[in-house]
This record gives sequence, C-alpha cells and structure tokens, in this order.
Amino acid sequence: MPDQSVPTPSSGGRPGDRGRVREEKLSKKDREKDLLIEKERARKKRTDTAPVAPARQLETIEIPDLLTVQELATSMIIPAKDVITELIKTGTMATINQNISSDVAISVARKFGFNAVVKEAGEEVTVEQEEDRPEMMAPRPPVVTVLGHVDHGKTSLLDKIRQADVAAGEAGGITQKIGAYTVEKGDRKITFIDTPGHEAFTAMRARGAKVADVAVLVVAADDGVMPQTKEAIAHARAADMPIVVAVNKMDKPEAQPERVKQQLAQEGLQPVDWGGKIETVPVSARTGEGIDKLLETVLLEADIQELRANKNRRATGIVIESALDRGRGAVATVLVQNGTLRVGDIVVVGGTFGKIRALVDDKGKQVKKAGPSIPVEIMGLQDVPSAGDTLMVVSDERVARETAAKRKTRRRDTRIATAGGQRVSLETFMQMPAEGKKTLNLIIKADGQGSLEALRARMESLSTAEVDIRVIHGGVGAITPNDVNLASASNAVLIGFNIRPDETAKRLSENERVDLRFYQVIYDVEDDLRKAMLGMLEPTFREITLGRAEVRKIFKVSKVGTIAGCYVTSGKIVRNAKARILRDSAVVFDGEIESLRRVKDDVKEVAENFECGIQIARFSDLKEGDVIEAYTSELVAPEAVPA
Repeated sequence: MPDQSVPTPSSGGRPGDRGRVREEKLSKKDREKDLLIEKERARKKRTDTAPVAPARQLETIEIPDLLTVQELATSMIIPAKDVITELIKTGTMATINQNISSDVAISVARKFGFNAVVKEAGEEVTVEQEEDRPEMMAPRPPVVTVLGHVDHGKTSLLDKIRQADVAAGEAGGITQKIGAYTVEKGDRKITFIDTPGHEAFTAMRARGAKVADVAVLVVAADDGVMPQTKEAIAHARAADMPIVVAVNKMDKPEAQPERVKQQLAQEGLQPVDWGGKIETVPVSARTGEGIDKLLETVLLEADIQELRANKNRRATGIVIESALDRGRGAVATVLVQNGTLRVGDIVVVGGTFGKIRALVDDKGKQVKKAGPSIPVEIMGLQDVPSAGDTLMVVSDERVARETAAKRKTRRRDTRIATAGGQRVSLETFMQMPAEGKKTLNLIIKADGQGSLEALRARMESLSTAEVDIRVIHGGVGAITPNDVNLASASNAVLIGFNIRPDETAKRLSENERVDLRFYQVIYDVEDDLRKAMLGMLEPTFREITLGRAEVRKIFKVSKVGTIAGCYVTSGKIVRNAKARILRDSAVVFDGEIESLRRVKDDVKEVAENFECGIQIARFSDLKEGDVIEAYTSELVAPEAVPA
C-alpha cells in the first residue's frame, strides 16, 4: 500500500498542504452541518412553543392613536368578540363600536401575538418623498447635548462657550427651558442643546438626547458623580451617543479629578488615560481653562461618526421649545435635521401648520434659511406645537391643512376618550370613595413647552399601586374657559405653572367648583401631590385676589424709578399689597406695591374703572400691556378644610 504521506503528482504541493486542504473541506462541511442542526432546533423550538396562530407571531400592525374595538379586530383579522373578551380581562369594558386608546390596543394586540405600532394621525396624507443619494450628502455640524447634575456648572460652561450670561438670570439656578445655540470653532460649527440638570427634568433631558450626536457630561471636580449624573449617563447610553466628560471647576483648590475618574470608571466610563475609550477634559467655566480642548474633542467625536446630511432637499426637523408670544403669535425653536428650511416654506408641525414668516437664529438675527443641525426660531404657525413634534416641509397648503386637522382631531378625541373619574380636589382626594385603584386627573398649563413636558413626566411618575396620576391634558399659555370646562367634565385638578387665568376663566372655575392650583416651583407641585396621595394636604393660606390693573403707559422718573400708568380693570388696587406682574398671562415677577398714586396724591386704594400710578418694589422692567394683579393671603384653620 502506498504511503499516504507521500504526495502524488495530481495533488501537487507538500503533504502538509494536502492535509490542510482536507481539514478545511471537512471543517466547512462540519460548519454547514452544525448550521443545519441549529436551524432545525430553532424550528422545533418555535413549533413547540408557538401559540394557536403562529403565522401572526411577532407580526407588526399599524394602528392610529385612537380606534374602535372593531377596527382593532379587523387589523388583526381576529373576531371582535375575542378582542372584547380580552378587554374585559384587562378591566376595560368596551362595546364593538366604542373607542379605546392606543395604550390599551397595544396591550391587547400583544396578547394575540401582534406588535402594534402607533401611526401619527395625518401620516396617511401623501407627501412627496425625496431620496438622499450618497453623492448628495455633505458633512453637517454635530449636535451636542450637555448633561449633568444640578449646580455642577453646566449652564455656566455653556455661558463661557457662547459668551452669554444666561445662568445669572435663572430662578433658583435651574434651567427650565431647553435652548439651542450654535458656536464656531475655527471654520466649523457646533450646535449645543441646553437640557436641565435636575432629576425633576428627566423627560426634558431625555428629549434633548434624542436629537443629539454627542453628549457632554459635566461633572464637578470637587463634587464627583451624583445621582443625576448617573441618570444622564443612562440617557446617553440609551441614545447610543458617544460621551465626552467635562471635569468642571478645576480652578477650585478642593478639585480632585482623579477621584472623579475613579467614580466614572465604576459607572462603566473608563477614561482614555486609564486605558478606556472615554475622553475626559479638565475645564473651568469661570476661567475658561480647557474650553478649546473640549470643543476639539467634540469635533473629533463627530468626525469619527462621519455626520452627513442632504441640504438640497425640503427640510425636516424637530421642535425643541415652543411658546405663545403676544406680538409674534405661536413661535417654536426648531432644530433642522435634514434639508434646508427657508422663509416662505409651508410646514406641518405636529397638529398644526403654517407658512414660515420669519426665521430667527440663536443670536436674535433674522435669516433667510437654515441648513442641517442649525437651530432657528420660526414664526407663522397657526398654533403652538408640542416639544418633540416633527417639522416637515410640504409643497401644498391643502396637504398641510388636512394633515394638521386630522392630527389635531385625533389628539382631541384621544383626550376626551381617556378623560374621566370622579370630581375631586387635592384636599379631599383620599376621602373620595372609589372602587379599587384611585385615579387623580390633572390638567397642566405652563409658560413653556419645556416646563410642561417636565411637569407631565414628573407628575405621572408619582403613580403608585394605590393611586394612578394621569395628566389628561397639557398646554402652553393662559388658563382659558375651555381648560376649566375640560377640568369640570373630567373632574380634574387644574394646575397653572407660572401662569394665571383670565377673569372669565377664574369666575367659571368658581361656578364649576374646579380646584385651581398655581405654582412657580416644580418641587412644590410634587410635594402637594405626595401629600394629597397620603390624605395629609391641609391648606394653611388661601390667596384672595384684590384686583387687576392694566399698564397703559411707562414713566421713567429720575431718583424715583419706573412708574406704571395703569387702568384698574377689576376689583381694587391696594397700597402695600402683594402684586404679581403678568405678561401674556405668565408670571414674570412676584413682589409688592411700593407706592400708589391717584393724579398727584398718594392714596391707599384705587377702585375699578379708575386710573392710577403704580410703582412695584424692586422691579423696573414693566412694559405696556402688562397686568398687575394685587392679592393678599389669609390663614385657613384646619377645621375649615372640606371633609
């Protein structure tokens, strides 16, 4: 028998080569065999564990945010009686033609093996789709979100970067609105999104992370990693964003950057100089140390991602902040994500639409257009959109109107369908009889969309196994009679955050016995709700509105200050009474009346329908059209609380 180790002419090469080829062929067959075995095992496992209708397992269906039981059954091709049976099991009593919310529909669909995806109302309207071919893509500026613990110098760091003193004007040192700013480093631009740093604003911080490319985590060198720092890390990881750590306050003698790096490593953020991948930059918001290095590091992280966009197409973007302005109407801060937004474009933004009348950049200058990654304030919308709404440019105003109308109608129907519950106030909430879990309905009106989103998320997160807190409606601007009517119909508590009602809404709330609550600090809202959930909320002071006066003229008097020429529209204005300044129904100052004059005489009070001069203590930024609301407070005995 010939020796198998001797090479034959046909095999060519050496014995080791022939053996290696043979082993590769055998290993390839073994891999194919193992793959077939694994596929068979997986198939058997699916067969053994599949439900009654395996063909529908993991199938995705699209549903609107409000639909009937019949529509849900039809979309799943399942008898309606089976859907009704499943609804009863989950505690929802609904007939075949009754509307159910998307949350309930998603839960029921999952029971039948479907993944229900909510489709934004109005998306069924056809809009021209534009293709982004590779040759049309160009580099775009990075969008950076700045996260961190409260008082770690996040806003001060942004101030130093863009040389604007925002932190000094913030109440309580907390940023309650998201702003976007563009800065230049050499010939390149960087867009910063300023998100709040306290745990009460988790929702706003998460929303900022969704639109950003890089996260800058600000950690104080003298304080280290705090609970809110850990939350920020979780948000950045959830958004799959690279993190750059700015170790702030390096100018302080007690700064310990190595301790900060150790704490970051414990959270899974291994610094580069410790063999990891996380860039840590020592900075000082006070002296400006390390600012250039921080911007260079951000640009480096952006280069690694190869951020690109097509500027030669219709714009798409996302709303970062929105508000209602007396002189300009509905305004919204939009971050353009793709394409170029121009003055004159017709846009659909969430449940509203409009034609862009003006674009204002972060420097306050009017511009004609804005490209990818550039934030601008837009004017021309029919209504105030919600933060997080998407902006889309369309060519036809009819399409825009139809899309916005369908979305608005759907959202209103959803709100009405989910509203309900017993009439309640915060003081008497726990004394109200209820079967099973108690539900506290809230309606929130705030001075800005950012504050509204933060309040909504924080309030709903207080829900427990015994008490369910639901925000059935939220809006921006003054409390109107429509808000009061909705609160009355749904037996909800109406909360105003830095917002006051007009006279009509206030009288209506008294007639309908709607519980109106006013706050200026988000933590006070949280504290009152916690007490109400424990049945321990007892009012100690009750506010009494004395009267209102409208500012008609402003007089600057040397050595005296600012005097407001006013007309008393209701009630009476009393000297030395407490007073708040309302601008577009939002509270801009809370103090007291320092002097009150009628013609040339000092007076104690001025009645309705008379003119007077008012000076507010420690406040001179009065404007024509402002409203001065005089009020006082009285002590309420505990036994006066309704039982």
